[in-house]
Amino acid sequence: MAKQFCEQWAAHNQPLKASFKLFHNHFLVIAVDESFNAASGCSIDASVHLVKQLEQNLNLNFFDRTHLAFLEKEDVFLESISNLKARIAEGIIDEQTSTFNNLVKNKGDLENQWVIPASESWINRYFKAVEQH
Repeated sequence: MAKQFCEQWAAHNQPLKASFKLFHNHFLVIAVDESFNAASGCSIDASVHLVKQLEQNLNLNFFDRTHLAFLEKEDVFLESISNLKARIAEGIIDEQTSTFNNLVKNKGDLENQWVIPASESWINRYFKAVEQH
């Protein structure tokens, strides 16, 4: 489904050079070579529609913002945001626990700045809050 989508994806009737990859069985990354043709609002909406179809077909939720993903060795584990402070206090998550920076904007950032220590993410504020208690 995603392969066919990427092959037919267009913006303003102009083809897009696009590809996709599923990482760690949790993250779907769709990339566009914007030096060829740039994605537009309608084409981005089409990609969201694809992701929602994949969610239904695979019984997954790519848009769940109530859980954070962490990486331990090569295994991803999810933690509820509401339990984050407790997991930090318990030492399950610490400053060096790898997490994902899902705000990366290009392939280079995906390769070099996507997986980062929790201390280099917005989660860092929770370490300081736990230390003060």
